[in-house]
Amino acid sequence: MPEPLRIANASGYWGDDLSALKRQIDGGPVDVVTMDFLAEITMSILQKQVQRNPDTGYAVDFVDQLDEVLDRVVDRDITIISNAGGVRPLACGEAIAARARARGLDPRIGVVAGDDLMDRIGRWHDDGVDMSNMDDGRRFGEIIERVSSANAYFGAAPVVRALQEGAKLIVTGRVTDTGITLAPMIHHFGWATDDWDRLAAGIIAGHILECGAQSTGGNFTDWRDVPSFHDVGYPIVEMSDDGSFVVTKHPGTGGLVNAATVKEQLVYEMGDPSAYLTPDVVVDFGSIELEDAGPDRVAVSGIRGAAPTELLKVSMSYSDGYKASGGVIVSGPDARAKAETFGDILWSRLPEYEDRLVEYVGADATWGPLSPSRESTEVMARFGVRDHDRDKVREFSKMVPAMVLSGPPGVGVIGGRPPVQDVVAYWPCLIPRERCQGEVIVFGGGDRVEVTVPFDGPTGEGRVTPNGSAAIDDGVEPPALSGETVTVKLSSLAHGRSGDKGDTCNIGIIARHPALYRWMVDTITAERVERAFEGIAFGDVERFEVANIGALNFLLHQCLGGGGTLSLHIDAQGKTYSHALLNIDVEIDRALAALVGAA
Repeated sequence: MPEPLRIANASGYWGDDLSALKRQIDGGPVDVVTMDFLAEITMSILQKQVQRNPDTGYAVDFVDQLDEVLDRVVDRDITIISNAGGVRPLACGEAIAARARARGLDPRIGVVAGDDLMDRIGRWHDDGVDMSNMDDGRRFGEIIERVSSANAYFGAAPVVRALQEGAKLIVTGRVTDTGITLAPMIHHFGWATDDWDRLAAGIIAGHILECGAQSTGGNFTDWRDVPSFHDVGYPIVEMSDDGSFVVTKHPGTGGLVNAATVKEQLVYEMGDPSAYLTPDVVVDFGSIELEDAGPDRVAVSGIRGAAPTELLKVSMSYSDGYKASGGVIVSGPDARAKAETFGDILWSRLPEYEDRLVEYVGADATWGPLSPSRESTEVMARFGVRDHDRDKVREFSKMVPAMVLSGPPGVGVIGGRPPVQDVVAYWPCLIPRERCQGEVIVFGGGDRVEVTVPFDGPTGEGRVTPNGSAAIDDGVEPPALSGETVTVKLSSLAHGRSGDKGDTCNIGIIARHPALYRWMVDTITAERVERAFEGIAFGDVERFEVANIGALNFLLHQCLGGGGTLSLHIDAQGKTYSHALLNIDVEIDRALAALVGAA
C-alpha cells in the first residue's frame, strides 16, 4: 500500500502571505505544496496587464517565492503545483526555468494551458452554443462584444498527466483550487478516474486546503481561542490511500486546527451541500465524518461522490461601465447626522446614476439594519457611484472633495478625488466538456513533451445517491427542557463563516453542541434570515441542512451590489455577514443554552 501523501497549502489567494511557501518547506516534511492564486475576476486583471506589458500575465509573486526555496525543493524532491500561470502559464513556466538555470538547476517543469477560450467563444456563439449567464439567465449576445477574458475551469486530469511526464514544478491556468490538490493524490495512489468516493475525498481535502490559513485559525469565529496569530501555520493534509485523511499544520507554528476550524472552512462557499459540483466529481458534503484526533489534528473520512456532469463551468469577464468611490471623515458630536447631511448635499449636486451607494463606516457600513444602535464619535461617509457614462462618474469624482467646506463642521478629507475605475463584470456559464481539452507541456531534464488531454470520461446527473448518512444528533440525548426561555446572542450557540460567489453570499452557521442542531433547524429558518437581511438581500434566501456537521448553509441572492468589481459595497464579498447573523438575539430553553454555558 502506498505511503500517505503530505500535501501542504501555501497560498489562498493572490496577495496572501509571501513567506508561507518558505515556512511550509522549512517547517517539516511535506511531499507536495499547492498554491492558489486565481479568483473569478483575476484573469481579466491579468489580461489587462498583458495589454500594458506583454511580459506579464501571471503571478510574478509566485516565481519570486519559489526562487527563495528552489534549491531545497529540488534537493528534497518536493512537488509544487499552482494555478499562478494565469493567462500566460507557459511564460510563468519559462520564468521558473530561468531562475533554476541561474542556480545551476534543471528541474522538470510542467505547464497546463488550454483553458483560455477567447478565440473560440465567438465561433461557438455563431454555432448556437448556449452560453447564457448561469446565475440570471441573460443571453450571451448581450455582452459578446465586451468580453475581455473567458476561461474554462479545468479539473485534475491535465495536472495528473504533467505529473506522469515527470513534472515536479507545475503551473497552470484556470485549474480549480481543488483540482490542483486532487491531482497528486490520483498520481501517487493510482486512483481510478471513476473511483468517485476517493476522488470526492480528494476534493474535500482540497476545499479545506484551498483558502490557506482559514482552516488553521484564520477568520475563526472564536478567535480568542487561537493561541497565537504570529507565524500562523498553513494547513497540511495527510492523505491515505483509502480516502481518509488528517488535517494538521507544522508543529510549533501559530494558529489552531480543530473540528470547529475545519467545519468553518467546509461551509465556506459550499452552496448545495448534497451536490458540490467540480469538473472531476460531484461531492456530497453531507457524508463527511470528522473528529478531533489530537492537538492540531482532525481526522476526516466517509466522503461519497458521483460522476461529474457533462458540462464545464466557464468564467468570463466583460467591461461594464465605470465606477468611483470616496468619502470624508466626519467627527462628533452627532457624527452620523452630519454624515447623512453630507450625503444629502452630495446627491443634490449630482445627476442620477445607474447605481449609487452611501455607507457609514463606523456605524453600519457592513451590517446595515442588523447593526446595534449606537452613537459613533467619528464616521466615514463613503460614497460610490456606477454608470456607463464616464463623464457622469468623473463629475462625482470632482464633487466629493469639493463639498467639505460647504456642509456641517468637523470634516476630514480622505485621499482627494476618487479615481474613476473601469468596471469588469463576471459572467459564469456552462459549456459541453467535449469542446475543451487541456494542453500539457513538460520540459527540463533533457527533453520536451507536448500532449493534449481531452475531458471525455464518464458523466452523470450531478448528484450523489443518498445513503442515509448519520446526522450529528444521532445518539445524542437532549437534556430535559426547563420550560424557561432565555434570550442570548446566536453566537453563543453557533459559530460560522461567510463569503461570496458573484452577487450571492453564502453564510454557514454551525451548532456548538450536537443537541443544539435540531433547535437551530427549527429556529433559524430561511424566512428569519431573509427578514434579518431585509435591505441587504434583495433576492431569495435558500437554506440547506448539513446535519453531519451540525450546520445550516444559507445562500443570500442579490445581496452584494452585483458582486466582484461591479459592487460599490465596502464589503463586496460578504465576509462580515456571518457575524451579523450571529449577533442576532434568539430565545432558547435555558437547559439547551446551558449546554454551551450560555445560560
